[in-house]
Amino acid sequence: MSETKILASYVVNGTLAEIPGEVLREARRSLVNFMGCAVGGARDEAVDAAISAFRPFAGAPTANVLGRDERLDPLHASLMNGISSHVYDYDDTTPKNYCHPTSPIASALFAYASVNPVRGRDFMEAFIYGFEASSRIANCVYPTHYDLGWHITGTAGVFGAAAAIGKLMRLTEPQMIWALGLAGTQAAGVREMFGSMGKAFHPGRAAQNGYGAALLAQAGFTSGPRILEGPRGFSAVTTAGKFNLANVTKGLGTEFDLLVNTYKPYPCGIVIHPTIDGAIQLREQHGFAPADITAVRLRVAPLVLDLCNQQGISKGLQGKFSVYHGAAIGLVRGRAGVGEYTDAAVNDPDVKRVREGATATADSAVTEDQAGVEVELRDGRRLSVFVEQSLGNINKPLSDRQLDAKFRDQAVVNLPADDVERLIGLCWKIEELTDVGELVQAAVPQSARAASAGA
Repeated sequence: MSETKILASYVVNGTLAEIPGEVLREARRSLVNFMGCAVGGARDEAVDAAISAFRPFAGAPTANVLGRDERLDPLHASLMNGISSHVYDYDDTTPKNYCHPTSPIASALFAYASVNPVRGRDFMEAFIYGFEASSRIANCVYPTHYDLGWHITGTAGVFGAAAAIGKLMRLTEPQMIWALGLAGTQAAGVREMFGSMGKAFHPGRAAQNGYGAALLAQAGFTSGPRILEGPRGFSAVTTAGKFNLANVTKGLGTEFDLLVNTYKPYPCGIVIHPTIDGAIQLREQHGFAPADITAVRLRVAPLVLDLCNQQGISKGLQGKFSVYHGAAIGLVRGRAGVGEYTDAAVNDPDVKRVREGATATADSAVTEDQAGVEVELRDGRRLSVFVEQSLGNINKPLSDRQLDAKFRDQAVVNLPADDVERLIGLCWKIEELTDVGELVQAAVPQSARAASAGA
Protein backbone atom coordinates (compact mmCIF):
# COMPACT_ATOMS: atom_id res chain seq x y z
CA MET A 1 0.00 0.00 0.00
CA SER A 2 1.33 3.47 -0.89
CA GLU A 3 2.20 6.09 1.71
CA THR A 4 -0.37 8.44 0.19
CA LYS A 5 -3.11 5.84 0.60
CA ILE A 6 -2.03 4.95 4.15
CA LEU A 7 -2.07 8.59 5.21
CA ALA A 8 -5.41 9.26 3.52
CA SER A 9 -6.95 6.24 5.24
CA TYR A 10 -5.58 7.36 8.60
CA VAL A 11 -7.09 10.83 8.23
CA VAL A 12 -10.46 9.60 6.97
CA ASN A 13 -10.96 6.85 9.55
CA GLY A 14 -9.32 8.36 12.64
CA THR A 15 -11.52 9.54 15.50
CA LEU A 16 -11.10 11.90 18.43
CA ALA A 17 -11.60 8.96 20.77
CA GLU A 18 -8.26 7.55 19.56
CA ILE A 19 -6.37 10.72 20.49
CA PRO A 20 -4.53 10.65 23.85
CA GLY A 21 -5.48 13.32 26.37
CA GLU A 22 -2.03 14.90 26.29
CA VAL A 23 -2.30 15.37 22.53
CA LEU A 24 -5.76 16.92 22.89
CA ARG A 25 -4.36 19.34 25.48
CA GLU A 26 -1.55 20.38 23.13
CA ALA A 27 -4.07 20.89 20.34
CA ARG A 28 -5.90 23.37 22.57
CA ARG A 29 -2.65 25.17 23.29
CA SER A 30 -1.86 25.34 19.57
CA LEU A 31 -5.23 26.88 18.81
CA VAL A 32 -5.00 29.39 21.67
CA ASN A 33 -1.60 30.46 20.37
CA PHE A 34 -2.90 30.63 16.79
CA MET A 35 -5.94 32.74 17.62
CA GLY A 36 -3.88 35.30 19.54
CA CYS A 37 -1.53 35.60 16.56
CA ALA A 38 -4.36 35.83 14.01
CA VAL A 39 -6.30 38.52 15.87
CA GLY A 40 -3.12 40.37 16.82
CA GLY A 41 -1.82 40.45 13.25
CA ALA A 42 -5.16 41.17 11.59
CA ARG A 43 -4.56 44.93 11.29
CA ASP A 44 -1.08 44.63 9.85
CA GLU A 45 -0.49 46.47 6.58
CA ALA A 46 0.11 43.15 4.82
CA VAL A 47 -3.47 42.08 5.54
CA ASP A 48 -4.76 45.51 4.51
CA ALA A 49 -2.94 45.21 1.19
CA ALA A 50 -4.11 41.65 0.55
CA ILE A 51 -7.75 42.50 1.22
CA SER A 52 -7.50 45.60 -0.94
CA ALA A 53 -6.02 43.57 -3.80
CA PHE A 54 -8.35 40.56 -3.70
CA ARG A 55 -11.66 41.86 -2.36
CA PRO A 56 -12.89 43.02 -5.80
CA PHE A 57 -12.46 39.44 -7.06
CA ALA A 58 -13.86 37.56 -4.06
CA GLY A 59 -17.11 35.61 -4.06
CA ALA A 60 -20.16 36.15 -1.88
CA PRO A 61 -19.08 37.67 1.47
CA THR A 62 -20.29 34.86 3.71
CA ALA A 63 -17.20 34.23 5.87
CA ASN A 64 -15.68 36.28 8.67
CA VAL A 65 -11.98 37.11 8.58
CA LEU A 66 -10.48 36.70 12.06
CA GLY A 67 -9.89 40.07 13.70
CA ARG A 68 -11.37 42.06 10.79
CA ASP A 69 -14.60 43.87 9.93
CA GLU A 70 -14.61 42.65 6.33
CA ARG A 71 -16.36 39.50 5.20
CA LEU A 72 -15.16 37.50 2.20
CA ASP A 73 -15.83 34.12 0.64
CA PRO A 74 -14.39 31.19 2.67
CA LEU A 75 -11.40 30.65 0.39
CA HIS A 76 -10.27 34.26 0.61
CA ALA A 77 -11.03 34.32 4.35
CA SER A 78 -8.64 31.36 4.66
CA LEU A 79 -5.97 33.34 2.83
CA MET A 80 -6.35 36.38 5.09
CA ASN A 81 -6.37 34.29 8.26
CA GLY A 82 -3.15 32.65 7.16
CA ILE A 83 -1.45 35.96 6.47
CA SER A 84 -2.52 37.57 9.75
CA SER A 85 -1.55 34.56 11.89
CA HIS A 86 1.97 34.42 10.42
CA VAL A 87 2.82 38.02 9.61
CA TYR A 88 4.53 38.64 12.97
CA ASP A 89 6.32 35.26 12.93
CA TYR A 90 4.77 34.61 16.33
CA ASP A 91 2.96 31.37 15.48
CA ASP A 92 3.97 27.87 16.58
CA THR A 93 6.92 25.89 15.24
CA THR A 94 7.88 22.22 15.18
CA PRO A 95 11.69 22.37 15.50
CA LYS A 96 12.12 18.87 14.05
CA ASN A 97 11.16 20.26 10.61
CA TYR A 98 10.86 24.05 11.15
CA CYS A 99 7.29 24.10 9.91
CA HIS A 100 4.70 26.50 11.33
CA PRO A 101 1.94 23.88 11.20
CA THR A 102 -1.12 25.46 12.78
CA SER A 103 -1.36 28.58 10.64
CA PRO A 104 -2.39 26.96 7.32
CA ILE A 105 -4.62 24.34 8.96
CA ALA A 106 -6.47 26.49 11.49
CA SER A 107 -6.81 29.38 9.02
CA ALA A 108 -8.79 27.14 6.68
CA LEU A 109 -10.76 25.47 9.46
CA PHE A 110 -11.96 28.71 11.03
CA ALA A 111 -13.00 30.04 7.61
CA TYR A 112 -14.97 26.82 7.06
CA ALA A 113 -16.56 27.07 10.51
CA SER A 114 -17.57 30.63 9.76
CA VAL A 115 -20.02 29.43 7.09
CA ASN A 116 -20.79 25.85 8.15
CA PRO A 117 -22.06 24.55 11.53
CA VAL A 118 -19.16 22.62 13.09
CA ARG A 119 -19.16 20.97 16.51
CA GLY A 120 -16.12 21.69 18.60
CA ARG A 121 -15.24 17.99 18.82
CA ASP A 122 -15.35 17.65 15.04
CA PHE A 123 -13.22 20.77 14.65
CA MET A 124 -10.59 19.43 17.05
CA GLU A 125 -10.60 16.04 15.35
CA ALA A 126 -10.02 17.63 11.94
CA PHE A 127 -7.30 19.91 13.31
CA ILE A 128 -5.34 17.10 14.98
CA TYR A 129 -5.42 14.79 11.97
CA GLY A 130 -4.59 17.65 9.62
CA PHE A 131 -1.68 18.65 11.84
CA GLU A 132 -0.35 15.11 11.86
CA ALA A 133 -0.61 14.80 8.07
CA SER A 134 1.19 18.09 7.51
CA SER A 135 4.01 17.43 9.97
CA ARG A 136 4.63 13.87 8.76
CA ILE A 137 4.97 15.06 5.19
CA ALA A 138 7.34 17.78 6.39
CA ASN A 139 9.37 15.12 8.22
CA CYS A 140 9.54 13.10 5.01
CA VAL A 141 11.26 15.86 3.03
CA TYR A 142 13.23 17.70 5.74
CA PRO A 143 16.06 18.76 5.80
CA THR A 144 16.90 18.65 2.09
CA HIS A 145 13.65 20.31 1.07
CA TYR A 146 14.32 23.21 3.42
CA ASP A 147 18.00 23.43 2.50
CA LEU A 148 17.07 23.76 -1.16
CA GLY A 149 15.11 26.90 -0.32
CA TRP A 150 11.51 25.72 0.05
CA HIS A 151 9.45 27.32 2.81
CA ILE A 152 8.10 24.17 4.40
CA THR A 153 5.21 25.97 6.13
CA GLY A 154 3.63 26.62 2.76
CA THR A 155 4.63 23.43 1.01
CA ALA A 156 3.68 20.97 3.78
CA GLY A 157 0.93 23.16 5.22
CA VAL A 158 -1.24 22.87 2.13
CA PHE A 159 -1.51 19.11 2.76
CA GLY A 160 -2.62 19.71 6.34
CA ALA A 161 -5.28 22.20 5.30
CA ALA A 162 -6.62 19.80 2.65
CA ALA A 163 -6.67 16.88 5.09
CA ALA A 164 -8.41 18.89 7.83
CA ILE A 165 -11.08 20.41 5.58
CA GLY A 166 -11.53 17.06 3.84
CA LYS A 167 -12.13 15.39 7.18
CA LEU A 168 -14.81 17.93 8.13
CA MET A 169 -16.41 17.38 4.72
CA ARG A 170 -16.37 13.60 5.32
CA LEU A 171 -14.43 12.80 2.18
CA THR A 172 -14.09 9.14 1.28
CA GLU A 173 -10.63 7.54 1.08
CA PRO A 174 -10.42 7.95 -2.72
CA GLN A 175 -11.53 11.57 -2.39
CA MET A 176 -8.94 12.22 0.33
CA ILE A 177 -6.23 10.80 -1.94
CA TRP A 178 -7.37 13.23 -4.62
CA ALA A 179 -7.40 16.10 -2.10
CA LEU A 180 -3.83 15.33 -1.02
CA GLY A 181 -2.74 15.10 -4.65
CA LEU A 182 -4.39 18.40 -5.55
CA ALA A 183 -2.86 19.99 -2.48
CA GLY A 184 0.61 18.73 -3.34
CA THR A 185 0.47 19.95 -6.90
CA GLN A 186 -0.18 23.46 -5.51
CA ALA A 187 2.57 23.31 -2.87
CA ALA A 188 4.59 26.52 -2.97
CA GLY A 189 6.68 29.00 -1.04
CA VAL A 190 10.40 29.80 -1.16
CA ARG A 191 12.69 31.11 1.56
CA GLU A 192 13.83 34.04 -0.54
CA MET A 193 10.63 35.74 0.69
CA PHE A 194 11.85 35.77 4.33
CA GLY A 195 11.94 39.32 5.64
CA SER A 196 9.03 40.47 3.46
CA MET A 197 5.24 40.19 3.35
CA GLY A 198 5.74 37.35 0.90
CA LYS A 199 6.60 34.99 3.76
CA ALA A 200 3.17 35.41 5.39
CA PHE A 201 1.56 34.85 2.00
CA HIS A 202 2.75 31.22 2.09
CA PRO A 203 0.58 29.87 4.94
CA GLY A 204 -2.32 31.98 3.67
CA ARG A 205 -2.15 30.50 0.21
CA ALA A 206 -1.60 27.03 1.70
CA ALA A 207 -4.82 27.42 3.69
CA GLN A 208 -6.72 28.67 0.65
CA ASN A 209 -5.35 26.03 -1.72
CA GLY A 210 -5.81 23.19 0.76
CA TYR A 211 -9.44 24.19 1.30
CA GLY A 212 -9.89 24.38 -2.47
CA ALA A 213 -8.30 20.97 -2.96
CA ALA A 214 -10.86 19.39 -0.61
CA LEU A 215 -13.72 21.11 -2.45
CA LEU A 216 -12.44 19.87 -5.80
CA ALA A 217 -12.05 16.31 -4.52
CA GLN A 218 -15.57 16.31 -3.11
CA ALA A 219 -16.84 17.39 -6.53
CA GLY A 220 -15.07 14.45 -8.21
CA PHE A 221 -12.02 16.33 -9.51
CA THR A 222 -9.32 13.67 -9.59
CA SER A 223 -5.57 13.74 -9.03
CA GLY A 224 -2.69 11.32 -9.41
CA PRO A 225 -2.84 8.75 -6.58
CA ARG A 226 0.85 8.84 -5.56
CA ILE A 227 1.60 12.46 -4.68
CA LEU A 228 3.99 11.49 -1.87
CA GLU A 229 5.83 8.45 -3.23
CA GLY A 230 5.56 8.87 -6.99
CA PRO A 231 8.84 9.27 -8.92
CA ARG A 232 7.66 12.70 -10.06
CA GLY A 233 5.66 13.43 -6.92
CA PHE A 234 6.07 16.03 -4.20
CA SER A 235 8.81 14.27 -2.24
CA ALA A 236 11.07 13.44 -5.17
CA VAL A 237 10.67 16.71 -7.03
CA THR A 238 11.17 19.05 -4.07
CA THR A 239 14.18 17.25 -2.59
CA ALA A 240 16.08 16.14 -5.71
CA GLY A 241 15.37 12.59 -4.56
CA LYS A 242 16.63 12.95 -0.96
CA PHE A 243 13.65 12.10 1.22
CA ASN A 244 12.49 9.44 3.68
CA LEU A 245 9.01 8.05 3.06
CA ALA A 246 9.20 6.00 6.26
CA ASN A 247 8.64 9.24 8.18
CA VAL A 248 5.13 9.47 6.76
CA THR A 249 3.93 6.24 8.35
CA LYS A 250 6.33 5.56 11.23
CA GLY A 251 4.37 5.36 14.50
CA LEU A 252 1.19 6.49 12.76
CA GLY A 253 -1.56 6.60 15.36
CA THR A 254 0.82 6.17 18.31
CA GLU A 255 3.32 9.02 17.89
CA PHE A 256 2.06 12.60 17.58
CA ASP A 257 4.02 15.64 16.46
CA LEU A 258 1.69 17.90 18.44
CA LEU A 259 3.67 16.75 21.47
CA VAL A 260 6.82 18.35 20.05
CA ASN A 261 5.17 21.60 18.97
CA THR A 262 6.55 24.81 20.45
CA TYR A 263 5.28 28.36 21.03
CA LYS A 264 7.37 31.45 20.56
CA PRO A 265 8.05 34.00 23.30
CA TYR A 266 9.43 36.39 20.65
CA PRO A 267 7.96 37.30 17.22
CA CYS A 268 10.91 36.33 15.04
CA GLY A 269 12.78 33.35 13.64
CA ILE A 270 12.88 30.69 16.36
CA VAL A 271 16.62 30.10 16.01
CA ILE A 272 17.24 33.70 17.16
CA HIS A 273 15.51 33.11 20.50
CA PRO A 274 18.59 31.83 22.39
CA THR A 275 20.52 34.93 21.37
CA ILE A 276 17.70 37.19 22.57
CA ASP A 277 17.52 35.30 25.87
CA GLY A 278 21.24 35.74 26.41
CA ALA A 279 21.18 39.44 25.53
CA ILE A 280 18.29 40.13 27.90
CA GLN A 281 20.05 38.20 30.68
CA LEU A 282 23.24 40.26 30.30
CA ARG A 283 21.31 43.54 30.38
CA GLU A 284 19.34 42.52 33.47
CA GLN A 285 22.40 41.24 35.32
CA HIS A 286 24.76 44.13 34.60
CA GLY A 287 22.52 47.14 33.93
CA PHE A 288 24.75 48.80 31.30
CA ALA A 289 23.50 51.57 29.04
CA PRO A 290 23.37 51.21 25.26
CA ALA A 291 26.11 53.86 24.94
CA ASP A 292 28.44 51.62 26.99
CA ILE A 293 28.43 48.86 24.35
CA THR A 294 31.33 48.88 21.90
CA ALA A 295 31.07 45.38 20.41
CA VAL A 296 28.86 42.30 20.47
CA ARG A 297 30.07 38.82 19.58
CA LEU A 298 27.69 35.92 19.03
CA ARG A 299 28.36 32.20 18.83
CA VAL A 300 25.48 30.34 17.24
CA ALA A 301 24.48 27.15 15.46
CA PRO A 302 25.28 27.10 11.71
CA LEU A 303 21.56 27.07 10.83
CA VAL A 304 21.18 30.49 12.48
CA LEU A 305 23.44 32.13 9.91
CA ASP A 306 21.75 30.19 7.12
CA LEU A 307 18.34 31.51 8.15
CA CYS A 308 18.92 34.77 9.99
CA ASN A 309 22.06 36.46 8.70
CA GLN A 310 20.40 39.66 7.45
CA GLN A 311 22.57 42.74 7.91
CA GLY A 312 22.21 46.35 6.77
CA ILE A 313 18.48 46.16 7.42
CA SER A 314 15.94 49.00 7.44
CA LYS A 315 12.56 47.23 7.73
CA GLY A 316 10.88 45.61 10.71
CA LEU A 317 10.16 42.43 8.77
CA GLN A 318 13.86 42.10 7.99
CA GLY A 319 14.62 42.30 11.69
CA LYS A 320 12.77 39.05 12.26
CA PHE A 321 15.52 37.27 10.33
CA SER A 322 18.52 39.14 11.70
CA VAL A 323 20.30 37.53 14.66
CA TYR A 324 22.16 40.83 15.02
CA HIS A 325 18.91 42.72 15.51
CA GLY A 326 17.78 40.11 18.03
CA ALA A 327 20.93 40.69 20.07
CA ALA A 328 20.61 44.48 19.77
CA ILE A 329 17.03 44.75 21.01
CA GLY A 330 17.76 42.41 23.90
CA LEU A 331 20.77 44.48 24.93
CA VAL A 332 19.27 47.92 24.30
CA ARG A 333 15.63 47.43 25.27
CA GLY A 334 15.67 44.30 27.41
CA ARG A 335 12.70 42.85 25.57
CA ALA A 336 11.62 41.51 22.17
CA GLY A 337 7.93 42.08 21.58
CA VAL A 338 5.97 43.08 18.50
CA GLY A 339 7.12 46.67 19.06
CA GLU A 340 10.76 45.67 18.60
CA TYR A 341 10.11 44.54 15.04
CA THR A 342 8.67 47.70 13.55
CA ASP A 343 10.44 49.91 11.03
CA ALA A 344 10.90 52.48 13.81
CA ALA A 345 12.57 49.96 16.12
CA VAL A 346 14.91 48.72 13.40
CA ASN A 347 15.98 52.31 12.73
CA ASP A 348 16.25 53.36 16.38
CA PRO A 349 19.75 54.95 16.63
CA ASP A 350 20.81 52.96 19.71
CA VAL A 351 19.51 49.67 18.31
CA LYS A 352 21.07 50.33 14.92
CA ARG A 353 24.49 51.20 16.39
CA VAL A 354 24.62 48.09 18.58
CA ARG A 355 23.34 45.88 15.75
CA GLU A 356 25.96 47.15 13.33
CA GLY A 357 28.65 46.48 15.92
CA ALA A 358 27.63 42.83 16.28
CA THR A 359 29.34 39.86 14.66
CA ALA A 360 28.34 36.20 14.64
CA THR A 361 30.32 32.98 14.32
CA ALA A 362 28.79 29.64 13.36
CA ASP A 363 29.85 26.83 15.70
CA SER A 364 28.77 23.25 15.00
CA ALA A 365 29.17 22.48 18.72
CA VAL A 366 26.31 24.89 19.48
CA THR A 367 22.80 23.47 19.12
CA GLU A 368 19.89 25.39 17.66
CA ASP A 369 18.50 25.92 21.19
CA GLN A 370 21.77 27.47 22.40
CA ALA A 371 23.79 30.64 21.91
CA GLY A 372 26.81 32.42 23.31
CA VAL A 373 26.61 36.21 23.73
CA GLU A 374 29.59 38.39 24.61
CA VAL A 375 29.43 42.14 25.11
CA GLU A 376 32.44 44.44 25.23
CA LEU A 377 31.97 47.70 27.13
CA ARG A 378 33.79 51.05 26.96
CA ASP A 379 35.41 50.45 30.33
CA GLY A 380 37.13 47.36 28.92
CA ARG A 381 34.93 44.75 30.56
CA ARG A 382 33.81 41.72 28.58
CA LEU A 383 30.58 40.20 29.79
CA SER A 384 29.37 36.87 28.47
CA VAL A 385 26.65 34.28 28.90
CA PHE A 386 25.93 30.93 27.29
CA VAL A 387 22.28 29.96 26.94
CA GLU A 388 21.82 26.20 27.26
CA GLN A 389 18.09 26.14 26.51
CA SER A 390 16.02 29.05 25.29
CA LEU A 391 12.57 29.94 26.57
CA GLY A 392 9.82 28.39 24.48
CA ASN A 393 11.71 25.31 23.30
CA ILE A 394 10.40 21.80 23.88
CA ASN A 395 12.31 21.47 27.16
CA LYS A 396 11.36 24.91 28.44
CA PRO A 397 7.84 25.49 27.06
CA LEU A 398 5.58 28.44 27.62
CA SER A 399 2.98 27.69 30.30
CA ASP A 400 -0.75 28.05 29.73
CA ARG A 401 -0.62 31.30 31.68
CA GLN A 402 2.19 32.61 29.49
CA LEU A 403 0.20 31.69 26.37
CA ASP A 404 -2.76 33.68 27.76
CA ALA A 405 -0.49 36.67 28.42
CA LYS A 406 0.94 36.46 24.90
CA PHE A 407 -2.61 36.29 23.52
CA ARG A 408 -3.68 39.39 25.46
CA ASP A 409 -0.63 41.41 24.46
CA GLN A 410 -1.44 40.90 20.80
CA ALA A 411 -5.23 40.87 20.73
CA VAL A 412 -5.95 43.96 22.86
CA VAL A 413 -4.73 46.18 20.03
CA ASN A 414 -7.67 44.90 17.99
CA LEU A 415 -10.45 43.92 20.40
CA PRO A 416 -11.73 45.34 23.72
CA ALA A 417 -10.15 43.70 26.77
CA ASP A 418 -13.42 42.04 27.85
CA ASP A 419 -13.87 40.56 24.38
CA VAL A 420 -10.30 39.26 24.48
CA GLU A 421 -10.95 37.47 27.77
CA ARG A 422 -14.10 35.86 26.40
CA LEU A 423 -12.25 34.76 23.29
CA ILE A 424 -9.46 33.19 25.34
CA GLY A 425 -12.03 31.27 27.36
CA LEU A 426 -13.76 29.96 24.25
CA CYS A 427 -10.46 28.81 22.74
CA TRP A 428 -9.58 26.77 25.83
CA LYS A 429 -12.90 24.91 25.70
CA ILE A 430 -13.30 24.68 21.95
CA GLU A 431 -14.14 20.96 21.88
CA GLU A 432 -17.13 21.64 24.17
CA LEU A 433 -18.76 24.11 21.76
CA THR A 434 -21.86 23.05 19.88
CA ASP A 435 -20.87 25.40 17.05
CA VAL A 436 -17.38 26.82 16.53
CA GLY A 437 -19.05 29.70 14.72
CA GLU A 438 -19.57 31.18 18.20
CA LEU A 439 -15.79 31.37 18.62
CA VAL A 440 -15.33 32.88 15.16
CA GLN A 441 -17.88 35.58 15.98
CA ALA A 442 -16.02 36.37 19.20
CA ALA A 443 -12.82 36.83 17.18
CA VAL A 444 -14.12 39.69 15.04
CA PRO A 445 -14.90 43.33 15.96
CA GLN A 446 -18.41 44.13 17.17
CA SER A 447 -19.30 45.82 13.89
CA ALA A 448 -18.52 42.59 12.04
CA ARG A 449 -20.69 40.61 14.47
CA ALA A 450 -23.59 42.96 13.79
CA ALA A 451 -23.12 42.51 10.05
CA SER A 452 -23.11 38.74 10.45
CA ALA A 453 -26.30 38.84 12.49
CA GLY A 454 -27.94 41.00 9.83
CA ALA A 455 -26.84 38.67 7.07
